[in-house]
Amino acid sequence: MNTLLLVDGHALAYRAFHAIRDLRAPDGTPTNAIYGFIGLLRRIREQAVPSHLAMVWDGGMDPERLARFPAYKAQRPVMPDDLAGQIEALHEYETAAGLARIEQPQVEADDLIASLASRAAARGWAVVIASSDKDFFQLLGGPVRLLNPAEKDGPLWGAEAVRAKTGVWPQQVVDWLSLIGDAVDNIPGVPGVGAKTAAKLLNEFGSVAGIYAALERVGTERLRQALAGAADDVRRNRELVRLRAELDPGVELEALTPADADVAALAALYRRWGFRSWLAALPVSPAAPQAELFAPAARN
Repeated sequence: MNTLLLVDGHALAYRAFHAIRDLRAPDGTPTNAIYGFIGLLRRIREQAVPSHLAMVWDGGMDPERLARFPAYKAQRPVMPDDLAGQIEALHEYETAAGLARIEQPQVEADDLIASLASRAAARGWAVVIASSDKDFFQLLGGPVRLLNPAEKDGPLWGAEAVRAKTGVWPQQVVDWLSLIGDAVDNIPGVPGVGAKTAAKLLNEFGSVAGIYAALERVGTERLRQALAGAADDVRRNRELVRLRAELDPGVELEALTPADADVAALAALYRRWGFRSWLAALPVSPAAPQAELFAPAARN
């Protein structure tokens, strides 16, 4: 069976940047995100064992979401300068390593990942999404699983893991997030409704539509009033948190087979960044096994 690994590029870069501090190239430029990114990606590939792979990057925020809610993600700080300066270098690495990069203007990586996952699953492929973002819970089940880069050697998440974590099934996650909101994306939920209350409501009534259709049967008067007062917000939230799996990713799945690495290009990058151990571990010819490109190394 083909296995498609979908990596959330910006999320992995942020995790690497914060995991390793003050690592620099011989010329003094920061390389901590680059080094951590390559190491995390190596581990992810070892866990997922993909036949196909795509590095997916944010191309900006979705205009439709911003039109619905101008405060969407407004609280997020600007990318640190030291990380921003390493993004282009990460793209250079992807090219040299033979990895496909997917990015579209004004399209969020989550939506591209959802669209690629949907297409691959429809063809019977296994799909592994490398991310810790709970928005992806809505996609899980069947052939689609999640690998959390923060969990070293952790299990691949499926529908049962989502149920254990949230109290609801993947097909209810959009409604669950619509009720509780998402502080990471600056989306407010129903006042007084937390994760456990939302899960209890959805287990009893099935969906947000079911909750509002039987509002007179919901818990306490205070909860009924909170739900009634937030009805418009909940409807808006559903459109904000629902991933758009219907987009055209602009690439055929077969094109996501990793190409042979350009060993000479990798060697030039490793020399520039001062990654001496990884440079020494490179194969002597492009025909050597690609896994050798990611041999463990001491930091710088």
